[in-house]
Amino acid sequence: MNKYTFRPGPANPLVQAPKPPAALPFAASDLVYDDDLTAADVHVLLNVASQMRRNPGDYSGALSGRTLALLFEKPSLRTRVTFEVAMKGLGGDAIFIDCRGEPLGVREPVRDVARNLDRWVSAIAARTFRQSTVEELAEWAGIPVINALSDRVHPCQALADMLTLLDHFGHLAGIKLAYVGDGNNVAHSLLLTGSKLGVDISIACPPSYEPDAAIVAKARQTAVESGSSVRIVNDPLEAVAGADAIYTDVWTSMGAEHEANSRKQHFMPYQVNEEMFGAAAPNAVFMHCLPAHRGEEVANEVIESQRSVVFDQAENRLHAQKALLWLLLSQ
Repeated sequence: MNKYTFRPGPANPLVQAPKPPAALPFAASDLVYDDDLTAADVHVLLNVASQMRRNPGDYSGALSGRTLALLFEKPSLRTRVTFEVAMKGLGGDAIFIDCRGEPLGVREPVRDVARNLDRWVSAIAARTFRQSTVEELAEWAGIPVINALSDRVHPCQALADMLTLLDHFGHLAGIKLAYVGDGNNVAHSLLLTGSKLGVDISIACPPSYEPDAAIVAKARQTAVESGSSVRIVNDPLEAVAGADAIYTDVWTSMGAEHEANSRKQHFMPYQVNEEMFGAAAPNAVFMHCLPAHRGEEVANEVIESQRSVVFDQAENRLHAQKALLWLLLSQ
């Protein structure tokens, strides 16, 4: 089997329902922050994403006449392509607005951008530096606003990650996910989304690079409700012991490139390599949101191994975002 071929996991009742009706119990009107989605919302979304992956033709004209505006302050491969392909696969269209040279709010206020786009398009997906920019867009636009990445959270990535874990293990409750590296926006969204779905999350970071304390507190509260657990440690081997999945991300996020050299000194003991994988469960998988810096946060032999599901994650960005768009725009 080609190691990059999608490998579905065991059958799971969550994804076996027939094609969903036009109206579903999906409460969210935006996805600005992970908490905009309840656990029930996420389960519905994963169900729909699985249906769309199996029977894409059933939804081919679902968003005919709708247009998505993509406002991007940062470079992108997966996020841009998957949103564009998702929208077009649903019969709609997408317009890319390049804000990399001039961040939102410089030429004109964010509130004015939101109110203009509100008159022309059906939804906005924003990839920004500041979380506050996405929040302001949602405050002033009367159409759905999606956080396609900010310095605070990356909710679309977490949805694709949960879909990937579901595919490979057949369930989410009780899965142990170990994240090793920088306590960044991806770590934040894994905490917030995973904890509400019953995923046990262990995060290992160098001292002073841990996830935001307020997000950790929120995730721990949610974990109590779902029956899962949240642990933040400094020892990577402690975090990955018995893990079903080991996840990492780049050590230096976009916008912090000036810290790259100093960060390497702190993070080298956190590289995901064969030795670290020896402490995980026998069937553990490797996860990364990409792009990856081979030889830094992950050894090449790990990311290119049979246990690597990074390209399944990338594929699932398409399916999860397609479901999200359909749920936000067809209800």
